[in-house]
Amino acid sequence: MATSSLAGNCTLLRHSETQSCSLLSSPGGSSVKLFWSKKHEASTCHAARVAAVPRASAREVAVVGGGVVEKGREKGRVLKVGLICGGPSAERGISLNSARSVLDHLQGDDLHVSCYYIDCNLNAFAISSAQVYSNTPADFDFKLESLAQSFQTLSDLAKHLATAVDIVFPVIHGQFGEDGGIQELLEKYNVPFVGTGSKECCQAFDKHKASLELRKHGFITVPSFLVQGYETKKSELSEWFEKHQLDPDLGKVVVKPTRGGSSIGVRVAYGVNDSLVKANEIMSEGIDNKVLIEIYLEGGSEFTAIVLDVGSASDSFPVVLLPTEVELQFRGANDVKENDAIFNYRRKYLPTQQVAYHTPPRFPLDVIENIRKGASLIFQQLCLQDFARIDGWFLPNSSSKLSPSPESEFGRTESGTIIFTDINLISGMEQTSFLFQQASKVGFSHTNILRSIIHHACLRFPNLASVSGISGQLPSRSKSLQQSKSFSRHEGTRKVFVIFGGNTSERQVSLMSGTNVWLNLLAFHDLEVTPCLLSPTSECASSVDIGKKADDVMNRTVLSLPYSLVLRHTTEEVLDACMEAIEPERAAITSDLRKKVMNDLMEGLKDHNWFTGFDIADDLPAKFSLRQWIKLAKEVQATIFIAVHGGIGEDGTLQSLLDAEGVPYTGPGAMASKICMDKVATSVAIKHLANSGVLTINKNVRQKDDLSNKPISDTWHDLTRKLQCQTLCVKPAKDGCSTGVARLCCSEDLAIYVRALEDCLLRIPPNSLSKAHGMIEMPNPPPEYLIFEPFIETDEIIVTSKFEDATGHGLTWKGHSRWVEITVGVIGKRGSMHSLSPSVTVKESGDILSLEEKFQGGTGINLTPPPLSIMSENALKRCKQHIELIANTLQLEGFSRIDAFVNVDSGEVLIIEVNTVPGMTPSTVLIHQALVEQPPLYPHQFFRKLLDLASERSM
Repeated sequence: MATSSLAGNCTLLRHSETQSCSLLSSPGGSSVKLFWSKKHEASTCHAARVAAVPRASAREVAVVGGGVVEKGREKGRVLKVGLICGGPSAERGISLNSARSVLDHLQGDDLHVSCYYIDCNLNAFAISSAQVYSNTPADFDFKLESLAQSFQTLSDLAKHLATAVDIVFPVIHGQFGEDGGIQELLEKYNVPFVGTGSKECCQAFDKHKASLELRKHGFITVPSFLVQGYETKKSELSEWFEKHQLDPDLGKVVVKPTRGGSSIGVRVAYGVNDSLVKANEIMSEGIDNKVLIEIYLEGGSEFTAIVLDVGSASDSFPVVLLPTEVELQFRGANDVKENDAIFNYRRKYLPTQQVAYHTPPRFPLDVIENIRKGASLIFQQLCLQDFARIDGWFLPNSSSKLSPSPESEFGRTESGTIIFTDINLISGMEQTSFLFQQASKVGFSHTNILRSIIHHACLRFPNLASVSGISGQLPSRSKSLQQSKSFSRHEGTRKVFVIFGGNTSERQVSLMSGTNVWLNLLAFHDLEVTPCLLSPTSECASSVDIGKKADDVMNRTVLSLPYSLVLRHTTEEVLDACMEAIEPERAAITSDLRKKVMNDLMEGLKDHNWFTGFDIADDLPAKFSLRQWIKLAKEVQATIFIAVHGGIGEDGTLQSLLDAEGVPYTGPGAMASKICMDKVATSVAIKHLANSGVLTINKNVRQKDDLSNKPISDTWHDLTRKLQCQTLCVKPAKDGCSTGVARLCCSEDLAIYVRALEDCLLRIPPNSLSKAHGMIEMPNPPPEYLIFEPFIETDEIIVTSKFEDATGHGLTWKGHSRWVEITVGVIGKRGSMHSLSPSVTVKESGDILSLEEKFQGGTGINLTPPPLSIMSENALKRCKQHIELIANTLQLEGFSRIDAFVNVDSGEVLIIEVNTVPGMTPSTVLIHQALVEQPPLYPHQFFRKLLDLASERSM
């Protein structure tokens, strides 16, 4: 088989193997100490001993092996960036995700990031960078007073920033971040910052004001009705419905906060009465006291476009990147179709198959050009700065019912109508966000686009003019495997193939895990990292490959992916993007648009000495059979980082194939993987440890077809009798831990669950069962076998914050049952596995952790380490010993995650399951736990350690 070098020739931005700790200084320049008041939690904030660096100093402080090392800067001054996240809006969890992503890709030898957090009540704190990797603010809100430096007032924060950092990068979404609040504060104290000024933010963030301003500038806008307060007259709204030819009882409209983000609080209403009810809901929930009611744009396609200013300090030169079309999808009769389906918070931030993105849009070329032109005009006319995201709709002529007023100059095209609806002053910056998707399409890596934004902002401030000339090295990009005769091995570099995807119900989480691992490993000079997608076998493939012949498995397709094609939310999206990349007509359109955008960018960037060029090549995906791919890995001596959840990635199949060729890989070996994938086999393997403090849950396995063929009531009584319980937990027998798991309280619940299996439903809607619950994502296709267990009751843990409880931050836990649910990572070599600090999982939406709580950043609470108010140090120590006993008994190696219940008094462990390819998403608890280690392991260090363990095992 012919092979070639991984494409790309860019240099690597060196992230120190021990990432710099956040520097905190008081206005007077004295050192600030961060510490936990509780002994075993002291390691969470490792910045306790780090003294502040004077503003005029050109030194950098990094934490290395628990000590402090000062690095001289020979190449000039280090740019000090203050990253501010959090805020009072419901999007503060997404803000934390954005901050984490910015920190990952921005920090370097020539640019140091300090982190700050503003809570719901506008209290300000300087936090360690470790806290930014928490899943959600609720993970640490309740312990901020003992964790971080607090500021008496926001003015004190601003005064501190004026002396401690060069420039602030606000990543607060929604209120206080995009409405001009944080900007006005920084302007008052002359603190340089990235982004648009306060006055302009205030106008653009308010959807009503922005709409009026756009209309004044000649743009077509959506007809809207403003609701202020609860006293809106029904007659006035009825007149508005009549004016726009909407049925007063059934007319479909969108109800949204006037001053909110683009997804939270947005809902669909029918008729006048329902509209007022929905508007009052938004106000009563405290989202906003002003609400817009807009015509629902039937038949339209939503789009979003990133605008990047590449002009000088005095002249704006906005360039609109390749826009993205947002397509809502419902996959046939098996999907629960919503009549009021909109691009909501869940669809935006959780990888489901209900949304697909197309960059560039599948619109006529004249429409795409007009979207780019219109977004650029809006950026200039509203005096926006540095970057923004502008959303809107395209309505083809056949579907558009809008009648543009005569004064409307912009929005009408031969193909249809363009309407701009939302202006986002601080675009989401999660790893796969629109900012990075669109930037990578035109040649920017994550680091390159973020640095370009910051250095452009520096131009506005004379004292930062010299700093904006810094042009640090950019990361070397990952390579896609091209089939030609030479596959170069650069001296001293190691090949790493990160494989993810597959055809199990967890393939979307696998994509998140693989993307996160790949991006983190790019931080190392000595690695060449290639992202690889294990394609599904077919739409109707089994969720596990039971009974598959070896040849069938070896003929599975593996796609080596170029950078821009990885940044998607679902494996189906990645596959579609690969098809688009090689489809001649579509590829030609994309290539032409890409060149046009890059030329526009270069027109402005050529005058800026910080910009050293685009660093993402326009590569094509390469296709291999699994057999070819493994052979190639052997030839180039690659190490495989396995991120395929479930199926052949976790049941020992892939491990056996790699073992046969002597290719090293991460995680446990084939036999341990096979045992742990089978939850019954796992229980059998450790049943003899009962006298050692390790307990197992009784299980009863049923075949799916048997559940359908027997009376539900008989099955229910048989299960509860054999398991000696009143409520059951059901889960797939040989699948991951995140889909198809539900609590059943009665035979009617079992009937609903079985019917969902029979109908191949993709999800069970919230609160369909008798006990309240969130959305239950179902395995697709349904599993052959299901496990029933007694549902283990644990006491509810409630996290309180000052804005909710006048008594202050804290935990409420009654502790009647003395059992809590934990998840804990183990890491090391076979026979000597080390337990990380457990995390106590807090369920917010029901008795079973939802998919969001497990994997969607900004949701779900994990308390790491377990607070002393819940578990004593002695119990924690015994718990970790029991976890290590489980890991070594099962012959785990590399790393895994063990889910269990633990008795908070004795440390006894009741095992739930073992995941040999655990989630490695940006918000995974494994990262929280690694940061509690001494010394802390930051994400890129953690994944590197797992990679090194794989290589050491093979040696």
